[in-house]
Amino acid sequence: MKVMKFGGASLKDKTNFCKTANIIMSEKMPKIPVLSAIYGVTDLLEACIKDSKNNETLIKSHIEEIKNRHYIMASQCIENLSILNSTLQNLDERIQKLERLLYGIAYTEEVTKKVYSLILSFGERLAVVTMAGVLSSLGAEAQYLESDKIGIITDSNFENASPVMPLVIENCAKNVLPLLDKGIIPVITGFFGCTPEGKTTLFGRNSSDYSAAVISSGIKASALEIWKDVDGFMSADPKIVPNSHLIDKLSYYEAAELSYFGAKILHPRTVNPLIKHSIPLYIKNFNSPEKIGTEVGAHEHQKETIIKSVTYNENISVLKIEGSGVGSKPGIISEIGSRLSHLGVNIYSIITSQTCINLLIDKKTSKISYDALKNMENGVIESVSLKDDEVVIAVVGIGIDRTPGLAAKLFQSVAQKNINIEMISLGASEVAIYFIVNQKDLKESVKAIHDDFFSKGE
Repeated sequence: MKVMKFGGASLKDKTNFCKTANIIMSEKMPKIPVLSAIYGVTDLLEACIKDSKNNETLIKSHIEEIKNRHYIMASQCIENLSILNSTLQNLDERIQKLERLLYGIAYTEEVTKKVYSLILSFGERLAVVTMAGVLSSLGAEAQYLESDKIGIITDSNFENASPVMPLVIENCAKNVLPLLDKGIIPVITGFFGCTPEGKTTLFGRNSSDYSAAVISSGIKASALEIWKDVDGFMSADPKIVPNSHLIDKLSYYEAAELSYFGAKILHPRTVNPLIKHSIPLYIKNFNSPEKIGTEVGAHEHQKETIIKSVTYNENISVLKIEGSGVGSKPGIISEIGSRLSHLGVNIYSIITSQTCINLLIDKKTSKISYDALKNMENGVIESVSLKDDEVVIAVVGIGIDRTPGLAAKLFQSVAQKNINIEMISLGASEVAIYFIVNQKDLKESVKAIHDDFFSKGE
């Protein structure tokens, strides 16, 4: 049995929605589609939350827009009138609940994490109702399932939850696998789960890939397919390197590093639930379903040139914490981490020396992070500074940690373009090296590395 995850781009309009339905129908083995929200709906729900708190009069127009998007999609894709009416009724039930929640925000003028998570889950809830109707109209037996109703249990982190896998496995066995045995296609919501008490939790923004992996592990699927509007992982961003090529095979750890450092093909946590059961993952293009795409699995396929891809992350800032004794002060990193954790700040990486601690953080949280740590000055910390014009470049490949001279060749490629490397991290990962350059040097750095390791090396 196979899990097939489809993102917002696959559900963007009638053409893509119907194409996705046909891909699901064409799969011969028992399958479980996992869906994101229809393209743009999660962003619209966030706008609903914000506007409802400030202006109650906007709720009606937002609800009408959400309703119309799904009504139009269902009406265009479902020809059977009885199935269409049943689908519209199921959509109405959820839209009415969403409307009540938004008015609740307007009346109380506050949004709790529980309410926020619940409201953002409605995009996926409406998507699976619509898709189940479309599949039924094509002759399948299909049933929509909402993750919190079938027991995709998580911890109580409402906006960045992690699954409780023993409970997920137990509940999938009770609520999902019996449907497959009956020949029914279970269409499951991605993006969210629930606490043991049944309160909706989110796996994080853009996390439907990850939730599909959780479900794959929960049913011990034979494979997970992630359907995108691209062929798979590339040797570099085609917008920077037009002659970049598709990578046919990656290990779990290579894919994780590429995702973590900027390749937007997968959510960074996607491979984690798959590793225990060695479930292979395939990136597929819904516009070209016949293409093989990228396979991600337990295999370690080492290339002669070692490096498989060069990627980057522009959305980072560097916080520099300086002081003559910061490197030898017990607990200083713990205190810094605690302050930022309370603000919901994720630290991508820490690069330290005796006199300086460098934190790589998301650019969106740079200002609050800087303000929080600035208050620590005048003790062991002498100064805190912030750089927002930096970019992380990562090169990834099995064998990168055990190939003499590779790092020297890599940095020489960049140095020959007269580009200054500001920081380097070696050894933190067995399959990745990353370094920091100024934003203006990004494209030239990526091109130089790709030219030396791919264009000349193959």
